[in-house]
Amino acid sequence: MGNFIANLVLACLSVQAYAAPVADTDRVDVDLRRTTLVVADIDTSLAFYRDSLGLEVIYDQMIITPRGATIEEAEKVRRLVFLRSNDDFVGVLGLLEYQKPIKDVVSLAGRAFDTGTSVLVFNTQRLDEKLSKAIQVPDVQLLEGPKQISYPSYDGSGSIRVMVSSLTDPDGFTIELNQLLDTIN
Repeated sequence: MGNFIANLVLACLSVQAYAAPVADTDRVDVDLRRTTLVVADIDTSLAFYRDSLGLEVIYDQMIITPRGATIEEAEKVRRLVFLRSNDDFVGVLGLLEYQKPIKDVVSLAGRAFDTGTSVLVFNTQRLDEKLSKAIQVPDVQLLEGPKQISYPSYDGSGSIRVMVSSLTDPDGFTIELNQLLDTIN
């Protein structure tokens, strides 16, 4: 598992290193717009992602099927929330709660970093503050850290130091909350 975590953090660092817009000549014809998590209680998830991590809500709507039906008449009722960090077109996090019919909860307990699961990686310069708030949210579990890890730099001439922490959100999704200690060139 240690090598997997190290590779995951390196992948996160490469995103940070190349955070500038891609030149028009290097662009591909697809954007990863959003990752949507299906959650049991959207308000608890908002306490984690909005209130403790600081993501900003940019969309919060009830989705009713069939369209135009009242909540009582509807076959399906879902609440969909989009949150952003520093871009409202790419990298948006969606939260989806099924309110009618209510879906069964899939347990992710003990599945952190297992094949078939996902890891959301967030970077902040206020790791201690955000981590302290995050672990106060009900059902959030600290898995590891924060601890300092050094990775080889991109050109291999030095190292990049990162404070790495891992936890699970209220629904059991694996989160890495990290802080870069060195500037990446």
